[in-house]
Amino acid sequence: MTTRIDIAFAKLREAILEQVLSPGTKLPEDIIGSHFGISRTLARAALMRLSAEGLVDIRPRQSATVASPTVAEAKEIFAVRRGLERQVIELAAARWSPKVERDLLAHVQAEDEAMAREPAVSIRLAGEFHVRLAQAAGNRLLTRYVTEVVSRCSLILALYGRAHSSECAVSEHRELIASLAAGDRAAAVAFMERHLSAVEDRALFKSEDPDGADLATLLARRFPKPF
Repeated sequence: MTTRIDIAFAKLREAILEQVLSPGTKLPEDIIGSHFGISRTLARAALMRLSAEGLVDIRPRQSATVASPTVAEAKEIFAVRRGLERQVIELAAARWSPKVERDLLAHVQAEDEAMAREPAVSIRLAGEFHVRLAQAAGNRLLTRYVTEVVSRCSLILALYGRAHSSECAVSEHRELIASLAAGDRAAAVAFMERHLSAVEDRALFKSEDPDGADLATLLARRFPKPF
């Protein structure tokens, strides 16, 4: 059963990954509670779940904020991500099937369509591709760790990348699928290494968002109806 706290968590997570809520944005519990129709206690619980994924920073006697990884932390995250996704390729290659290929290609098609219509959504879908690939590896703990580092990389992109640009090129995802479908595990591992290097290289500095809208306005724009 989906609860209001589940909805608040999922929607806030979506807003962070789609760069609606930028790193450093304050997340007052009363505003979140009012928007999603929950108490401050439940709003705090949703924020704690986001904190566990590394998406939100919570400090004593201060409003929670969307996490803001430093450059040093960003480099550490990408280093960990390379190791995790190398293991993903090894395991996914051993479990590869026509169904896995079809599912991943369908996801890439959704990425492609979103790129033209909803660039912010394409950012989230680009990260979800890597999570789906991890799920194909069949190791739940590995999937959990990949989900966390991919989410943190979305924050890095929001801080240091070009505004509203996807961290992953759709064409690269298609090439990765082709490598796995061909059964060449070594080539697939090498391609993932190059792909993640390209992802990190695309994390270029960008200027601050000039909008300056407050949290209530940002939530109302992205989720105009109460949940």
